[in-house]
Amino acid sequence: IVSIVALLCALTVAAGTKEKHNVIRAASDEKTTIKSVFVGIIKNDQILWTSLAYLCYSLAYVTTNGILFYYFKFVLGHANEFWIAGVVATIVGFCTSPLYPILNRFISRKVLFSIGQVAMILSYVIFIVAKSNLPVIIVGLVLFNFTFAQLVTVLTLTDSIEYGQLKNGNRNEAVTLTIRPMIDKISASLSNGMVGSIALVAGMTGSATAADMTAKNIHTFEIFAFYTPLFFSILALVIFLWKVKITEKKHAEIVEQLQVKLAAGNDANVTVSHNEKTITVKAPVSGDVSDLRRISSEVKGFTGKGFAIQPSEGKIYAPFDGIIKYTFSTRHTFGIVSDDGLETIIHIGIGTVNLRGEGFITKYADRQRVHAGDLLLTFDQSTIQKAGYDDVVVTFFTQPERVSVDKFKNKGNVKHGDDVMTVKMDL
Repeated sequence: IVSIVALLCALTVAAGTKEKHNVIRAASDEKTTIKSVFVGIIKNDQILWTSLAYLCYSLAYVTTNGILFYYFKFVLGHANEFWIAGVVATIVGFCTSPLYPILNRFISRKVLFSIGQVAMILSYVIFIVAKSNLPVIIVGLVLFNFTFAQLVTVLTLTDSIEYGQLKNGNRNEAVTLTIRPMIDKISASLSNGMVGSIALVAGMTGSATAADMTAKNIHTFEIFAFYTPLFFSILALVIFLWKVKITEKKHAEIVEQLQVKLAAGNDANVTVSHNEKTITVKAPVSGDVSDLRRISSEVKGFTGKGFAIQPSEGKIYAPFDGIIKYTFSTRHTFGIVSDDGLETIIHIGIGTVNLRGEGFITKYADRQRVHAGDLLLTFDQSTIQKAGYDDVVVTFFTQPERVSVDKFKNKGNVKHGDDVMTVKMDL
């Protein structure tokens, strides 16, 4: 039955999924090596500590899942009741995933991770002291599966991309998003060996039954099956609390600092060739155009070149032909490079990083080629305004040392696609 359901699901996905064969498909052919993954971890301390905390959690989780059958059969003597573990895991799993975004509106990721780890720690205490009390053990199973570690890890690693870009100037989404699946594979491989070793050392092999288990066998089993994972779960909590600094608030600060840094450019690495090209930048959104003096006064340290538009609608269009370079995890900011090499940031709103992507819907994929006038993103103006933020759309250039504003072609009210500014860029 399970095989038939799995086959039907696979066929449904294969038949129902439509993929575009574009630059994104070609980019998927680029291989991410093990070496590049570990180099990425070493160069970004927040990825390092987040990965280490998740590895500790994962080792505990997969090892315990692997020995639960032995626990039911040889310690509890209820092998026929093992199905309870699967049912509890399924029900709790279905509840925690949709519950996370609701709770995260009011509770930070770090607190949610801590709640899950404390629940896991309590579950091990219950497994150790409950002995053969099945109702209490079921409570332990509920606590064991009540975790947000996987979701928190993915989101924290994603936010670490901007941290790495601010720290060392590199964005490496492919490497960063490869880390969690790699850790899952590593912990699963290690747990297979650990589970087999635990069963062998505790004498839970061959024709042995619960009646054959001595106090020594049970004690040996508990040491490796519960006390050791308990240590790893505590270690995961300690590492995450003391070493992982990427909270939602901290990430918002990092994004603001990164935008100021991008707007300021880096004069030291530029060689002036005096070979200029004039490039026309179109309005990415309909509304009222102004220069960046107001933005400079509202965003500390912002000294960029470009323009701002107070939008009359919540739609962002491509200002020229080019390629989407990257998108911040909060989706309120993205980078686009023109075919002439003009590197541009389009930023929606002031303070909107705190919305964590709510109300922003992208219509593209990173590294996708786009043409002037293509719809790139929609944003909910009412969501931004109700949160107390300004929905002004800021367009600025990340190489100000190579770019000079030639002239504004339009000020006042414009429609998306209208020429707004011409710039001269040193090639």
